Amino acid sequence: MDETLATRGPGADSGGAAAGPRPGSLGAALRHQPFRRVWLGQLASNTGTWMQNIVLGVLAYELTGEAWFIGVITFAQLGPMLLLSPVGGAVADRIDRRVLMIGIAVTQTVLSLALAAVTLHAQPNRVAIVGLVFLIGAGSALYGPAAAATLPALVGRRDLQGAVALNSAAMNASRVAGPILGGAVAAVGGPSLVFVVNAASFLFVVWAVGTVRADFSPKGLAGEGPLQQLREGVRAARADRVLTRVLVTISVFSLCSLVFIYQMPFIATTRLGIEGVAYTLLFAGFALGAALGALSMGSVFAGVARSRMSRGALVLFAAALTTFGLTTSPWVAYPAVFVTGAAYFVVVTALSTTMQMRVDDTVRGRVMGLWMMGWAGLVPVGGLVAGPVIDHVGVVPVLLFGAAVALVLGLAVDLREPDLEAVGGA
Repeated sequence: MDETLATRGPGADSGGAAAGPRPGSLGAALRHQPFRRVWLGQLASNTGTWMQNIVLGVLAYELTGEAWFIGVITFAQLGPMLLLSPVGGAVADRIDRRVLMIGIAVTQTVLSLALAAVTLHAQPNRVAIVGLVFLIGAGSALYGPAAAATLPALVGRRDLQGAVALNSAAMNASRVAGPILGGAVAAVGGPSLVFVVNAASFLFVVWAVGTVRADFSPKGLAGEGPLQQLREGVRAARADRVLTRVLVTISVFSLCSLVFIYQMPFIATTRLGIEGVAYTLLFAGFALGAALGALSMGSVFAGVARSRMSRGALVLFAAALTTFGLTTSPWVAYPAVFVTGAAYFVVVTALSTTMQMRVDDTVRGRVMGLWMMGWAGLVPVGGLVAGPVIDHVGVVPVLLFGAAVALVLGLAVDLREPDLEAVGGA
């Protein structure tokens, strides 16, 4: 879409850019009515998803008492991101994204209801749980690139940083609200009721995407075959050294440094001696830090070079994760995991904004599919590998290894954008 149309089209509240919030800020992004509506719909859906995720982690540990099955559930949730995100990106560049996003949301509603039915049993079938979670994850893998590729049409390139920051904040606000609400709902009706609530939350996405006025049309070349489209996305990412370095950084970081997120039930029980509400607060503290870290990129740090923010945040993440991994005191763990979350999403928001700003619209879906594969897709691979390692040598060495990798990335990787530094865009 033409940038002027995307910024000042029929869905925007403001007719000009002369007055109002600074371009790229949170306020500037929120001035766009299409973005606000889709953002609210995804906030509701993400909250339902994290209600489900947190209960799945607890359920996995209760069923086995071992870290390996948490790793299996984590892989089922996020593994499809590794396998299907590039496919989702190619599909998003070929067909109407509104139809794609609504179709996936409806399918996930049905699958979450099926998961609720399976977990009604006192001893639910583990294979069925893993299979349904994998299918729900497959839907997310296909949905993510389409949603990311649509973002410039909702706000225009000028306000992308604020929009990315708000999307990241919404994701993490749902990580705060989701565990709290999930724990409360599970206490009333068990895991099945949580999964029913999550099923209903997808309907907010159907409403938002179905009613908003925005351009959801694909921008790829209709004549390209599927394999050719995938190759074009990889070629576009490789042609830009900054995009290549961003993808390598997020991939290594996700694979090696984010194991702790889905092992938190295990860490809380075995290292910190907490459970129930205390554990929910631990995870909520991490998510709150992540939300504030994301918001900072669209507010107090909006004018700071993204390359500097991402490298500094990687170093801070390494220090905070080291503290979290070594402590056995909940009073130290709470602030440490808060800082870990904040640094984590400064990194994610800075790198994701760089991706969105640099990629061409004709390959946006496919390149963002590569981003989803590297960011979300490699986390479960790390979790799957780390599970048996944790069972044999403990969780501390695994967390310290992740911290060391983040430190090396922060000190060694050059993420500057020379072509944009002259205009303050890097």
